[in-house]
Amino acid sequence: MNDFVTLKGKTIVVTGAAQGIGRALVEQIVALDGSAVAVDLNAQGLADLKKVSDRIHTYVGDVSDIAFANNTIKDVTEKVGPIHGLVNNAGIIRPAMIAKMTEEQWDQVVDVHMKGAWIWTQAVGRSMIERGGQAGEDTGVIINISSAAGRSGSIGQINYSAAKAGMFGMTMSIAKEWARYGIRANTVSFGVVETPMTEVVRGEKFRDGLIAKIPRGYWAQPEEVVRPVAFLLSPAASYINGQHIGVDGGMHMSAG
Repeated sequence: MNDFVTLKGKTIVVTGAAQGIGRALVEQIVALDGSAVAVDLNAQGLADLKKVSDRIHTYVGDVSDIAFANNTIKDVTEKVGPIHGLVNNAGIIRPAMIAKMTEEQWDQVVDVHMKGAWIWTQAVGRSMIERGGQAGEDTGVIINISSAAGRSGSIGQINYSAAKAGMFGMTMSIAKEWARYGIRANTVSFGVVETPMTEVVRGEKFRDGLIAKIPRGYWAQPEEVVRPVAFLLSPAASYINGQHIGVDGGMHMSAG
């Protein structure tokens, strides 16, 4: 993979990077000779991640805070250099049935997933546009992380499903509006990945039912689902724009 897909000379921002999928992606970026800007609210997780490589730069803060995003991107461009990619990966779950969900549970999930993705897209996109670039060039790449729940819905997860469905529209808008600057945008959606965030849905109560919905017959490891993301970030994917790639073992074919 290193011969075909390389991120050498590229700096990629990853939100929700302290653990799980985000951490695995940061490690993959470094393995492909790129530099990563890891963003998360989990200070200890970022401190541990930073030990992996001197090409990992960490920033602790709330992804839904617009001032934090703008200040981070300003600092990165001044101290690290131009940003070539963004992965809007930060996510949380606040499960509840529709009739019992609180406004707080709704807002928390939508703020992190949707508002957060917009904030970081705007901040990173502005820095890319300011560098100059036009259609046909490879100025930058934005990847929005979605979920099988965003395609087929999920019981007890209306907030999460709605937020993840919104990623598709966001990606298409970015791809159309910023293509003239040489900026690509794509969506990657996952199924159930074995991470700390999914522990609650991977417990004994739901285990058998979930596995039955995955044609591949198991839930994924972070390391195997981030490889397609790394490919889309690389020059090898220079003609892929406005697309959705499902990396869910076929889970999207089942009802939520």
